[in-house]
Amino acid sequence: QVQLVESGGGSVQDGGSLRLSCATSGRVFSIGTMGWYRQTPGKQRELVASIDSTGRRKNYADSVKGRFTISRDSAKNTVYLQMNSLKPEDAAVYYCNARNPYGNYWGQGTQVAVSS
Repeated sequence: QVQLVESGGGSVQDGGSLRLSCATSGRVFSIGTMGWYRQTPGKQRELVASIDSTGRRKNYADSVKGRFTISRDSAKNTVYLQMNSLKPEDAAVYYCNARNPYGNYWGQGTQVAVSS
């Protein structure tokens, strides 16, 4: 099992920044790709960014490219999402995801609000 705990959400103004963190515990040695997803009411959860186990391969949704940065600290078993130049359309519940050979795991989510 892998446990994920997100933090860092909050409310910012248009153009502001936030840094989300996702701390992992449990079978962390087997975790491969990790990612951040987001979801708004009535919409499907969408991938925001992902990072492979080495931290070298990253993937971003087109809507966040150039504004968001995903990173991973293997020593701390933590993945981060630096979000700059936030827009009202970025407002959502952000979820951390981790995958290992045994399953696909989700955190409880952290709310991001962006006011114009």
